[in-house]
Amino acid sequence: MALCEKVNAPLLKNNLTVVYHTRTEVIEIYQSGKGYKAISKALGLQRTTVRAIIHKWQKHGTVVNLPRSGRPTKITPRAQRRLIREVTKDPRTTSKELQASLASIKVSVHDSTIRKRLGKNGLHGRFPRRKPLLSKKNIRARLNFAKKHLNDCQDFWENTLWTDETKVELFGRQMSRYIWRKRNTAFQKKNIIPTVKYGGGSVMVWGCFAASGPGRLAVIDGTMNSTVYQKILKENVRPSVCQLKLKRSWVLQQDNDPKHTSKSTSEWLKKNKMKTLEWPSQSPDLNPIEMLWHDLKKAVHARKPSNKAELQQFCKDEWAKIPPELCKRLIASYRKRLIAVIAAKGGPTSY
Repeated sequence: MALCEKVNAPLLKNNLTVVYHTRTEVIEIYQSGKGYKAISKALGLQRTTVRAIIHKWQKHGTVVNLPRSGRPTKITPRAQRRLIREVTKDPRTTSKELQASLASIKVSVHDSTIRKRLGKNGLHGRFPRRKPLLSKKNIRARLNFAKKHLNDCQDFWENTLWTDETKVELFGRQMSRYIWRKRNTAFQKKNIIPTVKYGGGSVMVWGCFAASGPGRLAVIDGTMNSTVYQKILKENVRPSVCQLKLKRSWVLQQDNDPKHTSKSTSEWLKKNKMKTLEWPSQSPDLNPIEMLWHDLKKAVHARKPSNKAELQQFCKDEWAKIPPELCKRLIASYRKRLIAVIAAKGGPTSY
């Protein structure tokens, strides 16, 4: 193919040059006062060709080839409406399924053509975001929470102790990313992401923070139940409240995990005079500590821990490095989260 292109390229260039000079001659003869018939006879061209060249020159002032519209599209306006209607109704419809749908109305196009046409209409293929499944009850609770607290003063949020647990894996899920490699090198060591069965081990940690900075981080040994949770609260909440200099009116935030809302935990909280924030279920987007977990895991995995002991230590190290300024910004913008929930009518948000 390359050889053919080398051989034919000069011929093509010469042909274009001849065509251009022929058209120029037509115009020169026409300007000298000759008619279509005389020009046709002198240059050996069809009279219709001479007329077309002269009309083009009169209209555009040039005889060179102008940009053309290209091949007419196979996707008719009706077919386009069908595509948009189907993906709007079911965003999970594949381009192959759409191709088959168009074939049923006798429109045969490649699936890449379908993707391009949808892209021109603002519909692009994307990985769906993962969000908690929300029931109608969850949605109502989220909306009520957002409306109830929308106008709370900033001081209230700054005196809230935000808490949560998370699992940090030794070889956690690597983020999808591209690599640059040559052909047939896909399985070279530098071009793969190694995986370990069951994640290679993990640690469960409990953490807390406030607007003034990160509080304590506790590593959970064994299975966590109500008794273990109460022990964590006993050993870490009061010291964190003192460390973060929260006011006497501080409030404890926790989610609705059964260990947090069990009868024994509720009695323990009441006995220790810890006021809790009423919390809507399935609402990690309303807890700003999720942002800190994301940063923590990223920092820990960047240090490449080789065993669980290192993993635990790196978690503690990186948690302590979280800047108070970041915590302050997360709480300062908390009202935006509530606005987002209200705008979504209690549904999922971008947080």
